Amino acid sequence: MNTITIDTGTTNTRISLWQNKKAVYRSFREVGVRDTAVDGNNLRLKAGIKAGIEEVLLKNNLHLYDVTNILATGMITSNVGIFEVPHLNAPVGVKELADGMIPHYLSDIVEKEIWFVPGVKNHVSEVTIDNCEAMDIMRGEEVEAVALISRLKIKGPAVIVLPGSHSKYVAINEDNKITGCLTSLAGELLSVITNHTIIANALEKSFAKELNREMIIQGYKNNQQYGLSRLSFSVRILDQFTNLSINEKANFLLGAVLSDELKAVKNSKALSLKQDSHIVIAGKDILKQAYEVIFNEDAYFHKITAIDNKELDDLAGYGAICLSEIRGILK
Repeated sequence: MNTITIDTGTTNTRISLWQNKKAVYRSFREVGVRDTAVDGNNLRLKAGIKAGIEEVLLKNNLHLYDVTNILATGMITSNVGIFEVPHLNAPVGVKELADGMIPHYLSDIVEKEIWFVPGVKNHVSEVTIDNCEAMDIMRGEEVEAVALISRLKIKGPAVIVLPGSHSKYVAINEDNKITGCLTSLAGELLSVITNHTIIANALEKSFAKELNREMIIQGYKNNQQYGLSRLSFSVRILDQFTNLSINEKANFLLGAVLSDELKAVKNSKALSLKQDSHIVIAGKDILKQAYEVIFNEDAYFHKITAIDNKELDDLAGYGAICLSEIRGILK
């Protein structure tokens, strides 16, 4: 049985072919919803998805009738995607997500229905300046959470940490329902400071390449006392008056940035976490390891798990397939 999954983000789209819940081919397209926002239309996004599907079929000697289902996740369901699907209000479990999937036919992309997975938003009846921190939204991370819960047999209460340009924290309760999420600009902020401020020269526009636990902790502790703005400039001070390596200084900055993350997670009304919540950390090695160091150093949460890389492959597609099985789309 052949299934195609489409996972669209801000800048890239991944189109994968699945057989028996295993990804056997992947097509990457450098097109995402940012192109729609810039162009004022979604023609480039549609063309990229169409070409990706055609590549998947051609490279695997398949015809469209050989494909049982096409499933779509991520920002593709936003107002700058190709078919807008309203967010579901948390709390939502796999049943609610599966029931919320909507089929839609877009003949200018493919002559077959595409099933779109909805995103999730925190349940805040009316957003004001006083409660805006409690509100958050996600499109794509909900299926990644579903995939990790299935693969790792996670039992809540837990929070799944998904680092990236926009880092996402997905909270699940004792019934493994998503109760809310929190978004930060950690990755994007780190990139801006590293590449587009006065300390770019001090770091040679380089990110941490190897984990330096001591420097991560130093950045974390200093930020707790002096704040990120001051600590960012301190990287220049370290460059001028010490012999620290580029990697050591980059780790120091990384620890400082992630210090703000921990503060947000512990105090967030969007997550409302307790100390017994299980912290499950995904992501690329250096970020995953840095998050693990910070959470352990703080010692507020008692159970912290960094996920093995082999469990992180094709999360969005795998999660979408899990939901399609529950919905009865994929037998």
